[in-house]
Amino acid sequence: MKAAVFSARRYDKAMLARANVEAGHELLFLDERLTAASAPLAAGCAAVCVFVNDTVDAEVLALLAAQGTLLVATRSTGYNQIDIAAAERHGIAVVRVAEYSPYSVAEFAVGLLLAVNRKIARASVRTREGNFDLDGLMGFDLHGKTVGVIGTGKIGTIFARIMLGFGCAVVGYDRYPSAAFEEMGGRYVPVEELLACSDVVSLHCPLTEDTRHIVNAAALARAKRGSILINTSRGGLVDTVAATEALKTGQLGGLAIDVYEQEASLFFQDLSSAIIRDDVIQRLVSFPNVIVTGHQAFFTEEAIGQIMQTTIASFTAFERGEALANRVTSG
Repeated sequence: MKAAVFSARRYDKAMLARANVEAGHELLFLDERLTAASAPLAAGCAAVCVFVNDTVDAEVLALLAAQGTLLVATRSTGYNQIDIAAAERHGIAVVRVAEYSPYSVAEFAVGLLLAVNRKIARASVRTREGNFDLDGLMGFDLHGKTVGVIGTGKIGTIFARIMLGFGCAVVGYDRYPSAAFEEMGGRYVPVEELLACSDVVSLHCPLTEDTRHIVNAAALARAKRGSILINTSRGGLVDTVAATEALKTGQLGGLAIDVYEQEASLFFQDLSSAIIRDDVIQRLVSFPNVIVTGHQAFFTEEAIGQIMQTTIASFTAFERGEALANRVTSG
């Protein structure tokens, strides 16, 4: 089966090709993001493979359907970039990667927390310049602190387990409580209570209409003053402008994000020689108590390998007319 792979970086090409050796699908690798303008590049492809910042809205799906595309596969667990209802109207099946190494994201979230709390990035820059002064680098012990976890699926539960290992008290909020979270020592509380009592809040929930801007100005006002916010899930969970204001007043003591609301125009490309016109992200990275990384929490050999294998397996199942194990529907 012929498939167009959009937003294909060097590692995508290498690892997807490796996973495809036995299956033998015809893969057309495209550096471009999928948009209405780039959709014609997939002409003649029965499938398209996309990533989190590709645009797969009703307009793009109509164009793909007119060209004969019958399958959209996203190399991610989340699929909020895809208009599922529109895909169904056009007879296009949508599949995702239902799960991959949850440790990759959970461990990275812990790394971000340690880095922003203990000022590790600032310290590294200083020592490279010959400055070994400790002034401004003081953090706090995590042991004995309260960590709030919003979203206690596989990733959130692993993050919680690690925090319990640090000697933290862990509270959680999820519309669908997990017995595993409680059995390990986590305690569920309303989101308002979680924000008010937590020294650290880490987000591990999907982006839906219900969770969009779950951390907004009102939520930040209720949060414990000086707390640290970690987001390795989706940028739209956080009202970035509100978070910036909370950082300015000291209400938010630190912010570490691997995702960003407007990341589509920034992430997964080298803009070091360009003028970045996004004033919000420019303001954020100017704060000494903020760390921004470019959506790399998932980026381990184990996770990428599983993502590519699952994607190729979906192509093969579709080509054979078999049931799609990772199909996404609007129902």
